[in-house]
Amino acid sequence: MSGLFLSFEGGEASGKSVQARALADWLRANGHEVILTREPGGTPLAERIRDVLLHAEEVALTPEAQALLFSAARAQLAREVIRPALAAGTVVVADRFYDSTLAYQGYGHGADPLGLMMVTRFAVGDLKPRRTFLLDVPVEVSFARSRARRSAEDRWDRFESDAREFHERLRDGYLRLAAAEPERIVVVRGDRDEEVIAEEIRRSVGELLVPSAR
Repeated sequence: MSGLFLSFEGGEASGKSVQARALADWLRANGHEVILTREPGGTPLAERIRDVLLHAEEVALTPEAQALLFSAARAQLAREVIRPALAAGTVVVADRFYDSTLAYQGYGHGADPLGLMMVTRFAVGDLKPRRTFLLDVPVEVSFARSRARRSAEDRWDRFESDAREFHERLRDGYLRLAAAEPERIVVVRGDRDEEVIAEEIRRSVGELLVPSAR
């Protein structure tokens, strides 16, 4: 694969989606072909799964069921979008990838980590982001942002509705994943000015690009 695969991770309202879009815009401005995608989503099947996973308040989902649905959406996205784009030399910027399942369903909800890794391997094979940016914010910041977002959107969200203890475990899980793969996962403080964060991310991505794109 000749393209570049970058992903963004973080808890609820961490700012990762904002930064993923900002990076994609910057890369395009520097002459790169870019695909910006999200999880769950990015394909017709995955978008349908997304609505069930995030917004179907009437549908109860165990952590294991959540992981399997996320993995089904991810498998389709990897086969249909990400792998072809990378083969064509495109930069893929993903708003979440498999680290989310390990953090949310694993550390957050207590699903078996070995089982999650096996399902992930089956879904995407050896596909892995070259660099992952983890937007880390204190749980109280996440809660405040989530409250503001719910007021604006007025739509129930499965994971924003989880208890504070879940979000504490989630944050801890993400930091554990980053500690285990420091060369891939870059922890970025998400409670700062958006442009300051964006510049830090651009510098990191610049290390992976040809000099003309810096």
